[in-house]
Amino acid sequence: MADGSRRYIQNSSRLLIFIPFLLITSSLNGVSAAPEMGLWTITVLNTSRPLLLRKAMYNNTDIQLRVASFGCPEEVRFSIKWFLKYYPCHNEYSNIEEMYEKTPLIRGTKLDPNPLGPGEYVQHTYRELSCRSDMHMFPMLNKSKAEPKPVSPAQLEGELQDESFTSASVAEAGSYRTKEHVIFTTWKDGPYLLVVQINSSKQDANWNLTFSVVMKGAHGYLSVTEWPLMIFYMVMCVVYILYALLWFVWASCYWKDLLRIQFWIAGVIFLGMIEKAVFCAEYQNTNNMGSASQGLLIFAELISALKRTLARLLVVIVSLGYGIVKPRLGTVMHRVVGLGVLYFAFAAIEGILRITGAKDSDLTLLANIPLALLDSSLCWWIFVSLAQTIKTLKLRRNPVKLSLYRHFTNTLIFAVLASIIFMVWTTKKFRLAACQADWMELWVDDAFWRFLFSIILLVIMFLWRPSANNQRYAFTPLIDDSDDEEIEEFMVSANIADGIKLRAAKTETNGTVKPAAANPVRVHLCYFIVFQEIILYCKLKLIKSDTKNTCNVKKIYISNK
Repeated sequence: MADGSRRYIQNSSRLLIFIPFLLITSSLNGVSAAPEMGLWTITVLNTSRPLLLRKAMYNNTDIQLRVASFGCPEEVRFSIKWFLKYYPCHNEYSNIEEMYEKTPLIRGTKLDPNPLGPGEYVQHTYRELSCRSDMHMFPMLNKSKAEPKPVSPAQLEGELQDESFTSASVAEAGSYRTKEHVIFTTWKDGPYLLVVQINSSKQDANWNLTFSVVMKGAHGYLSVTEWPLMIFYMVMCVVYILYALLWFVWASCYWKDLLRIQFWIAGVIFLGMIEKAVFCAEYQNTNNMGSASQGLLIFAELISALKRTLARLLVVIVSLGYGIVKPRLGTVMHRVVGLGVLYFAFAAIEGILRITGAKDSDLTLLANIPLALLDSSLCWWIFVSLAQTIKTLKLRRNPVKLSLYRHFTNTLIFAVLASIIFMVWTTKKFRLAACQADWMELWVDDAFWRFLFSIILLVIMFLWRPSANNQRYAFTPLIDDSDDEEIEEFMVSANIADGIKLRAAKTETNGTVKPAAANPVRVHLCYFIVFQEIILYCKLKLIKSDTKNTCNVKKIYISNK
């Protein structure tokens, strides 16, 4: 039996070694950046580079481009050229701004930042656009009638062909009626890049144009890769509300017997519910308004960092046996709180840097490194503490608590196995793929880790749920190591008691025996010594017996007294 338990702990330990790598991966890849915008207002000067706007859009999404305001002290004539390209590979589209800066020689005069990449494109030029100070409205840009063309090998060597031209005008009359300011409509689901270039007739002229760009589909402003995430956060918000209601009902029924660990679980559920509600509101706001609120994004990241911190600390204190094997953590709690404060600080910094657009900056990397180290430290601590707690419960032969921790260990093993399988799938699907054609499944990379945590939290809720037998999981002082001091005190008192002689009788001068008067203090001292001997005997000789037997010993002493 002991060998089987030892092998069980060793196998569990080997699997739990993978947790640091899993948490590092989830912390770096499992949290998405800010949602893609669908509404831009950009001011262009005579020295500005072309506008690069990227977004994953649904089919039949209208792209609107208009000049909202302008400033031309003297008359200037413009030609506005735009280039729209569909990227079948999401990995070539994600770092397009950086690619545009690094490939000026390969690009040449083309507007495509990646002219060697596959895809389909449309480009159009508006000529003879005049801007004067006495103008009240800038001419509206017509919708192009060009058809999307694939990038062929012949076109990769030279200029892109099939460019269409129109002159400055308002919306065309006749049968070809279009929506106002719509320059083109997407032809399939996927990532798109819009490049807008403005050329003026006078290079030294001082002018500015403020463009308003709108990319809105039938579902709203959210991109095709982020719409499933909004639905996911809605579902998870409902799930956490159900978690909170279930835990509230349990706690209300057995509120007199609640354990300390159950208050921690309630805190994690509450923060998870707030986190999902804030993220759901964030995506809803972006879908309706076209851009995310910076304050709402920062608040969502802070709530997420706090929930992740409390969740990790919950697993740590459960592994330490808080409230189950140990009544309090003492100085260990200071280390737990210290690591929690550090983790929250670095998680908040990393999240804020990520949503403010500095995802690939050195500051984000500096925040990710200590975050990964803290995750590794927490996971190693969980592994060591859980193994020690299981070993202690095996030695004390407490089947109820041992079963509880075995189920908890099996839950962690399930999480490890599920995470390994998912990481292998995502690595093959997205990380190592030369062309990320399955971009529709990118939202799963973010949603999986949140869903997996909700499953683990549900299992913890059922394992530590309030019930009528709640106190069987509570700490029992009689079988805890803190009684070692009491044993030492008893050994001293036992040595003193050996020298105490109870005078049972007194001999008179005439030879008769007279019973001695009973001393109540000595009687109680005898009972106390006997009771302490029974306790020591139970701890040192009968440790295999259940704690209920010791409680019966206490009742016997009270009745004899």
